[in-house]
Amino acid sequence: MTKLTEEQLAALAALDTPTVCNALEIVAPERRGYGYTTKPMVCARPSLAPIVGYARTARIRAKTPPQRDAAVMKQQRLDYYQYIDEGPKPSITVIEDLDEPAGFGAFWGEVQSNIHKGLGCLGVVTSGSVRDIPDCAEGFQMIAGSFGPSHAWVHLVDFDTEVSVHGMDVAPMDIVHADQHGAVVIPLAVAKDVPEAAAMIARKEAVTIGAAQEPGFNFERLKQAMGDAEDVH
Repeated sequence: MTKLTEEQLAALAALDTPTVCNALEIVAPERRGYGYTTKPMVCARPSLAPIVGYARTARIRAKTPPQRDAAVMKQQRLDYYQYIDEGPKPSITVIEDLDEPAGFGAFWGEVQSNIHKGLGCLGVVTSGSVRDIPDCAEGFQMIAGSFGPSHAWVHLVDFDTEVSVHGMDVAPMDIVHADQHGAVVIPLAVAKDVPEAAAMIARKEAVTIGAAQEPGFNFERLKQAMGDAEDVH
């Protein structure tokens, strides 16, 4: 697999997720209407910086007890942790909750956040619930469908498979960018072009925003600024 350099990952992490979405509209215009979360989510730690990493995926249920033998479930959990550890770093875990409604029981809390952080994971994006917010691993981001108090019968259904989380389809190894706004998948083929496109957008926006903040700003000044912004590249 072709991987991004540390410098390329850092350049992406310096952007917020809405800016990444804006940039993708330029470098991958076909992605304008998909590839990002589209339903309301909660962010456990909105003050954290954006995260970007390679997707490690799984699916869970919590409403009913697992139907498999306890030894089988234990081995599956160990296999899952090995999968997280052996994947490229940094990673972001993306977990689809198959319950209806999702969030009946939380997979994520103090224990899982510390284990995953120790295995090179920066955070989770899940349609399920999260808990233990004050006690979770320092710096570990959790973007979820809801907050909840119990883990109920939460268990892995499978992992290393395509998942769908709040309108965003994710395959293992996809590059995922996330912050308090939600998450977006960045196609590897254009990932290196996103920061430059974002910088160009910022230059255009600065013209209009700067004008709007001037004393005496009015409609005529707005028209002028919008025209000037069109000439910025």
